[in-house]
Amino acid sequence: MTPQIPVLAVLCTALAGAALADGHAGELNLYSSRHYDTDERLYSDFTDATGIRINRIEGKADELIARMAAEGANSPADVFLTVDTVRMTRAKDMGLLQPIDSAVLEARIPAHLQDADNQWFAFSQRARILFYDKEDVTNPPLTYAALADPAYEGMVCIRSSSNVYTQNIVAALTAHWGEEATEDWAEGVVDNFARTPQGGDTDQLRGIVSGECDIAMSNTYYFARALRRDVSGVSDSIDRIGWIFPDQDGMGAHMNISGGGVAAHAPNRDNAIAFLEYLASDQAQQYFSAGNDEYPAVEGVPLAPSVAALGEFKADPIPLSDIAANIGAAQNILARSGWR
Repeated sequence: MTPQIPVLAVLCTALAGAALADGHAGELNLYSSRHYDTDERLYSDFTDATGIRINRIEGKADELIARMAAEGANSPADVFLTVDTVRMTRAKDMGLLQPIDSAVLEARIPAHLQDADNQWFAFSQRARILFYDKEDVTNPPLTYAALADPAYEGMVCIRSSSNVYTQNIVAALTAHWGEEATEDWAEGVVDNFARTPQGGDTDQLRGIVSGECDIAMSNTYYFARALRRDVSGVSDSIDRIGWIFPDQDGMGAHMNISGGGVAAHAPNRDNAIAFLEYLASDQAQQYFSAGNDEYPAVEGVPLAPSVAALGEFKADPIPLSDIAANIGAAQNILARSGWR
């Protein structure tokens, strides 16, 4: 595969020059809820390639969305980055993003990882899969549907209904199955809870090690991280944990994303597009995998060893826009099913 960085660096420099003529010299205001130290390399390499200085405002996604809404047309935000479809959809629906016209993004990012109106794009992925206790579970669930099987009563640990990862997968299942079938499934999963939903994804894995959980759902990068470095309560007993990429004979494993868009009132719009195009480059895509154990959005980019160790699998190719369209229905299903 031909490296894309030199091409994008030239393009970014040209765009930065155009912005300079408009009076926004070499500047980009980034509102980001990504909180990974490894992203520092993304920012520094972009600045080195373009001369564009990145001013970062970091916080929780909902706080950043509220801030952009309050700032209105005077918002300095150029780019909004976050780690889930729910918040990207919310920002779009609130009128906080704008369409992006970029041949680079259209060519590099697969169509199903683009917003239907090109207001945002996915740049990295995490598979949301099933983990199980190899010592106690001899017949683990091979599909998401099986998670509601009464055979697994009292065995399942999973995150709360307020968690965006939970809402994302329920929205995806709603798109595939319809609301009635998905609500029946959610009720079955609730019946199989080993405990009241609590904690983050790493806590679900810790629950397997502690013996509190036999089966858990988590994003892959939390487990891959524990393969690569010490994660308290997981790494020391990681050989006890098995994993399943669900629905390999059907729809494929559900994928969560990290994505970004150009703010509706971006004062440095050209620089914002240049930055998003940089995130789609081979080098940046490799950083997502090597630095944070994620799957690249761009096809053919090599995986970090910790990610490749999980094996090849079939991913669900459902368009993100279909998931976004069912977020509201998913939230209602979770509430009605008693999923706390």
